[in-house]
Amino acid sequence: MAMLEVNELKVCYGVIQAIKGISFHVNEGEVVALIGANGAGKTTILHTITGLIGAQSGEILFEDKNITKTAGHKIVSMGMAHVPEGRRVFSELTVLQNLKLGAYTRKDKGEIERTLETVYERFPRLYERKNQIAGTMSGGEQQMLAMGRALMSHPKLILMDEPSMGLSPIFVNEIFDIIQKVSASGTTVLLVEQNAKKALTIADRAYVLETGRIVKEGAAESLLHDDAIRKAYLGE
Repeated sequence: MAMLEVNELKVCYGVIQAIKGISFHVNEGEVVALIGANGAGKTTILHTITGLIGAQSGEILFEDKNITKTAGHKIVSMGMAHVPEGRRVFSELTVLQNLKLGAYTRKDKGEIERTLETVYERFPRLYERKNQIAGTMSGGEQQMLAMGRALMSHPKLILMDEPSMGLSPIFVNEIFDIIQKVSASGTTVLLVEQNAKKALTIADRAYVLETGRIVKEGAAESLLHDDAIRKAYLGE
Protein backbone atom coordinates (compact mmCIF):
# COMPACT_ATOMS: atom_id res chain seq x y z
CA MET A 1 0.00 0.00 0.00
CA ALA A 2 1.27 3.47 -0.90
CA MET A 3 1.82 5.55 2.22
CA LEU A 4 2.75 8.60 0.12
CA GLU A 5 1.54 9.39 -3.39
CA VAL A 6 2.64 12.37 -5.45
CA ASN A 7 0.57 12.89 -8.60
CA GLU A 8 1.42 15.30 -11.46
CA LEU A 9 3.10 17.73 -9.08
CA LYS A 10 4.17 21.11 -10.47
CA VAL A 11 6.01 23.72 -8.41
CA CYS A 12 7.11 27.21 -9.51
CA TYR A 13 9.51 29.81 -8.15
CA GLY A 14 8.10 32.94 -9.78
CA VAL A 15 8.20 32.30 -13.52
CA ILE A 16 10.60 29.36 -13.20
CA GLN A 17 9.00 25.92 -13.12
CA ALA A 18 11.15 23.90 -10.72
CA ILE A 19 9.06 20.70 -10.71
CA LYS A 20 7.45 19.74 -13.99
CA GLY A 21 4.57 17.36 -13.35
CA ILE A 22 6.21 14.49 -11.50
CA SER A 23 4.47 11.42 -10.05
CA PHE A 24 5.90 8.86 -7.66
CA HIS A 25 4.93 6.83 -4.60
CA VAL A 26 6.44 5.43 -1.42
CA ASN A 27 5.01 2.19 -0.05
CA GLU A 28 4.71 1.50 3.65
CA GLY A 29 7.97 0.07 5.02
CA GLU A 30 10.12 1.05 2.05
CA VAL A 31 13.27 3.12 1.75
CA VAL A 32 12.84 5.13 -1.45
CA ALA A 33 15.65 7.34 -2.77
CA LEU A 34 15.44 10.45 -4.94
CA ILE A 35 18.76 10.96 -6.67
CA GLY A 36 20.00 13.59 -9.10
CA ALA A 37 22.44 16.44 -9.57
CA ASN A 38 22.30 19.76 -7.73
CA GLY A 39 19.36 21.81 -8.99
CA ALA A 40 17.36 18.77 -10.09
CA GLY A 41 14.53 19.67 -7.71
CA LYS A 42 15.00 17.09 -4.95
CA THR A 43 14.83 19.50 -1.99
CA THR A 44 11.93 21.40 -3.57
CA ILE A 45 9.94 18.16 -3.69
CA LEU A 46 10.50 17.51 0.03
CA HIS A 47 9.61 21.10 0.93
CA THR A 48 6.38 20.82 -1.06
CA ILE A 49 5.41 17.48 0.51
CA THR A 50 5.92 18.89 4.02
CA GLY A 51 3.99 22.09 3.35
CA LEU A 52 6.93 24.52 3.33
CA ILE A 53 6.24 25.51 -0.30
CA GLY A 54 2.91 25.57 -2.12
CA ALA A 55 2.27 23.47 -5.23
CA GLN A 56 1.18 25.11 -8.48
CA SER A 57 -0.86 22.00 -9.34
CA GLY A 58 -1.07 18.27 -8.71
CA GLU A 59 -1.78 16.45 -5.47
CA ILE A 60 0.02 14.88 -2.54
CA LEU A 61 -1.68 12.04 -0.66
CA PHE A 62 -0.47 10.79 2.71
CA GLU A 63 -2.26 7.62 3.86
CA ASP A 64 -4.98 8.42 1.28
CA LYS A 65 -5.56 11.92 2.69
CA ASN A 66 -4.97 14.88 0.39
CA ILE A 67 -2.37 17.07 2.13
CA THR A 68 -1.52 19.30 -0.83
CA LYS A 69 -2.76 22.43 0.95
CA THR A 70 -2.26 21.28 4.55
CA ALA A 71 -0.13 23.40 6.91
CA GLY A 72 3.27 21.99 7.83
CA HIS A 73 2.61 21.62 11.57
CA LYS A 74 -0.54 19.61 10.83
CA ILE A 75 1.40 17.32 8.52
CA VAL A 76 3.84 16.60 11.38
CA SER A 77 0.95 15.70 13.70
CA MET A 78 -0.37 13.30 11.01
CA GLY A 79 2.87 11.28 11.24
CA MET A 80 5.42 12.78 8.86
CA ALA A 81 8.82 14.16 9.89
CA HIS A 82 11.44 16.07 7.90
CA VAL A 83 15.20 16.08 8.48
CA PRO A 84 16.21 19.20 6.53
CA GLU A 85 19.31 19.78 4.45
CA GLY A 86 22.01 21.40 6.55
CA ARG A 87 20.68 19.87 9.80
CA ARG A 88 19.14 23.12 11.14
CA VAL A 89 19.54 22.28 14.81
CA PHE A 90 18.82 24.98 17.41
CA SER A 91 22.47 25.81 17.98
CA GLU A 92 22.06 27.73 21.27
CA LEU A 93 19.97 25.01 22.94
CA THR A 94 21.18 21.77 24.49
CA VAL A 95 20.89 18.40 22.81
CA LEU A 96 18.04 17.45 25.16
CA GLN A 97 16.16 20.70 24.49
CA ASN A 98 16.48 20.11 20.74
CA LEU A 99 15.13 16.58 21.10
CA LYS A 100 12.17 17.68 23.20
CA LEU A 101 11.26 20.30 20.59
CA GLY A 102 10.88 17.41 18.12
CA ALA A 103 7.94 16.16 20.21
CA TYR A 104 6.05 19.47 20.25
CA THR A 105 2.95 17.98 18.57
CA ARG A 106 2.66 15.19 21.17
CA LYS A 107 0.86 15.49 24.51
CA ASP A 108 1.51 12.24 26.42
CA LYS A 109 4.59 12.93 28.58
CA GLY A 110 5.10 9.24 29.35
CA GLU A 111 5.15 8.36 25.64
CA ILE A 112 7.56 11.23 24.95
CA GLU A 113 9.96 9.91 27.62
CA ARG A 114 9.76 6.41 26.15
CA THR A 115 10.53 7.78 22.68
CA LEU A 116 13.46 9.75 24.14
CA GLU A 117 14.86 6.52 25.61
CA THR A 118 14.55 4.86 22.19
CA VAL A 119 16.36 7.77 20.52
CA TYR A 120 19.15 7.54 23.09
CA GLU A 121 19.45 3.79 22.43
CA ARG A 122 19.80 4.47 18.72
CA PHE A 123 22.15 7.43 19.20
CA PRO A 124 24.25 6.75 22.33
CA ARG A 125 26.34 9.83 21.56
CA LEU A 126 23.28 12.05 22.05
CA TYR A 127 22.76 10.59 25.51
CA GLU A 128 26.41 11.21 26.39
CA ARG A 129 26.06 14.82 25.22
CA LYS A 130 22.48 15.57 26.23
CA ASN A 131 23.51 18.69 28.19
CA GLN A 132 25.94 19.95 25.55
CA ILE A 133 25.06 23.06 23.51
CA ALA A 134 24.13 21.76 20.05
CA GLY A 135 26.14 24.40 18.18
CA THR A 136 29.38 23.09 19.70
CA MET A 137 28.93 19.58 18.25
CA SER A 138 30.59 18.28 15.09
CA GLY A 139 28.68 18.13 11.80
CA GLY A 140 28.13 14.39 12.13
CA GLU A 141 26.83 14.73 15.66
CA GLN A 142 24.49 17.53 14.60
CA GLN A 143 23.17 15.28 11.82
CA MET A 144 22.44 12.59 14.41
CA LEU A 145 20.67 15.21 16.53
CA ALA A 146 18.55 16.34 13.56
CA MET A 147 17.56 12.73 12.91
CA GLY A 148 16.87 12.07 16.59
CA ARG A 149 14.75 15.23 16.82
CA ALA A 150 12.66 14.09 13.83
CA LEU A 151 12.17 10.66 15.42
CA MET A 152 10.84 12.33 18.59
CA SER A 153 7.58 13.04 16.74
CA HIS A 154 7.22 9.23 16.36
CA PRO A 155 6.73 9.47 12.58
CA LYS A 156 5.28 6.87 10.24
CA LEU A 157 7.23 8.47 7.37
CA ILE A 158 10.54 10.32 7.68
CA LEU A 159 11.93 12.50 4.88
CA MET A 160 15.70 12.96 4.93
CA ASP A 161 17.39 15.65 2.85
CA GLU A 162 21.10 15.10 2.10
CA PRO A 163 21.94 13.44 5.46
CA SER A 164 25.54 12.71 4.42
CA MET A 165 26.37 16.21 3.15
CA GLY A 166 29.67 17.55 4.45
CA LEU A 167 30.40 14.56 6.68
CA SER A 168 33.57 12.51 6.98
CA PRO A 169 33.47 8.99 5.47
CA ILE A 170 33.22 7.43 8.96
CA PHE A 171 30.18 9.53 9.83
CA VAL A 172 28.63 8.87 6.41
CA ASN A 173 28.76 5.12 7.06
CA GLU A 174 27.35 5.61 10.55
CA ILE A 175 24.46 7.77 9.29
CA PHE A 176 23.52 5.23 6.62
CA ASP A 177 23.64 2.41 9.17
CA ILE A 178 21.21 4.41 11.32
CA ILE A 179 18.87 5.00 8.36
CA GLN A 180 18.75 1.23 7.82
CA LYS A 181 17.96 0.68 11.51
CA VAL A 182 15.22 3.32 11.41
CA SER A 183 13.71 1.50 8.44
CA ALA A 184 14.05 -1.91 10.12
CA SER A 185 12.16 -0.56 13.15
CA GLY A 186 9.12 0.09 10.93
CA THR A 187 9.51 3.72 9.84
CA THR A 188 9.09 4.39 6.11
CA VAL A 189 11.90 6.52 4.62
CA LEU A 190 12.04 8.93 1.66
CA LEU A 191 15.70 9.78 1.14
CA VAL A 192 17.13 12.63 -0.92
CA GLU A 193 20.84 12.09 -1.34
CA GLN A 194 23.64 13.24 -3.65
CA ASN A 195 25.74 10.24 -2.65
CA ALA A 196 23.85 8.11 -5.15
CA LYS A 197 25.91 4.97 -4.59
CA LYS A 198 25.25 4.95 -0.84
CA ALA A 199 21.57 5.78 -1.33
CA LEU A 200 21.05 2.98 -3.87
CA THR A 201 22.88 0.53 -1.61
CA ILE A 202 20.29 0.89 1.18
CA ALA A 203 17.13 1.80 -0.80
CA ASP A 204 14.43 -0.56 -2.05
CA ARG A 205 13.51 1.63 -5.01
CA ALA A 206 14.73 4.91 -6.49
CA TYR A 207 13.72 7.72 -8.80
CA VAL A 208 16.24 9.72 -10.83
CA LEU A 209 15.55 13.44 -11.28
CA GLU A 210 16.86 15.79 -13.92
CA THR A 211 15.75 19.44 -14.05
CA GLY A 212 12.40 18.86 -12.36
CA ARG A 213 11.47 15.65 -14.15
CA ILE A 214 11.75 11.97 -13.26
CA VAL A 215 13.81 10.39 -16.03
CA LYS A 216 14.25 6.91 -14.60
CA GLU A 217 12.83 4.74 -11.83
CA GLY A 218 13.17 1.19 -10.64
CA ALA A 219 14.56 -1.19 -8.08
CA ALA A 220 17.62 0.34 -6.43
CA GLU A 221 19.69 -2.76 -7.13
CA SER A 222 19.02 -2.55 -10.88
CA LEU A 223 19.76 1.20 -11.00
CA LEU A 224 23.02 0.54 -9.14
CA HIS A 225 24.11 -1.60 -12.08
CA ASP A 226 22.62 0.57 -14.84
CA ASP A 227 25.47 1.79 -17.07
CA ALA A 228 23.94 5.24 -17.68
CA ILE A 229 23.33 5.78 -13.96
CA ARG A 230 26.81 4.56 -13.05
CA LYS A 231 28.36 6.99 -15.53
CA ALA A 232 26.20 10.00 -14.63
CA TYR A 233 25.89 9.65 -10.84
CA LEU A 234 28.28 7.04 -9.50
CA GLY A 235 31.48 8.34 -11.09
CA GLU A 236 32.18 5.06 -12.83
